[in-house]
Amino acid sequence: MTVTRVPVLPSAPKFLRLAACLAALAALPAPPSFAQDAAPAAQAATEPLGIVGKSGRHAFQVEVMRTDAQRAKGLMFRRSMAADHGMLFDFERPAPATMWMKNTYLSLDMVFIRSDGSIARIAADTEPLSTKVISSGEPVLAVLELNAGTAAKLGIRAGDRVEHAMFKR
Repeated sequence: MTVTRVPVLPSAPKFLRLAACLAALAALPAPPSFAQDAAPAAQAATEPLGIVGKSGRHAFQVEVMRTDAQRAKGLMFRRSMAADHGMLFDFERPAPATMWMKNTYLSLDMVFIRSDGSIARIAADTEPLSTKVISSGEPVLAVLELNAGTAAKLGIRAGDRVEHAMFKR
C-alpha cells in the first residue's frame, strides 16, 4: 500500500483539511478485495436447458448452482441477464424450497421444478431487493430463474417439462 502525504497546513480551516484528505483517499487505488466485489460478476459456464409444453420448445443457456455457496449467492448484485439465459439451482434432493430476492436487482420468474422435470409452479415477476419468502409449495429438486415476464411471454406453465441432465438421474 502506498501512503500519500497531503500538504495542508495545520492552521488551514477544517473544511480544507477534510477536502484534502478526501482528495488523497480518492486518488488511492481500491484494495484488491473491494475492487473485485465492485466489478461485475463474471458469468459462469452455461449448460443447455429446454422447456417443453403446449406452447412449444424453448431453449435457454443456464448457469447451474450446485454448491451451498453458489446457491446462496445466485443472481445477487447482477444488473442484467441475457433474454435466453437463466440460473438453475440444484438442491440435490427433493424438498420444499424457499427463495428470496435480497440483493437481487433483477425481477425474475422463479420456476419450481419437481425431480421428474415437471414444473410445479411459477412465481412470476418477483420483486427486486425484497426479503419476502417465495415458497415452492411442494418438494422440488430445482428452481430455474428467468428474466421476469419470460414465462408469460413464452407460454410456460405449471405441468410443462424441463429438459436438463439434472432430471435424468
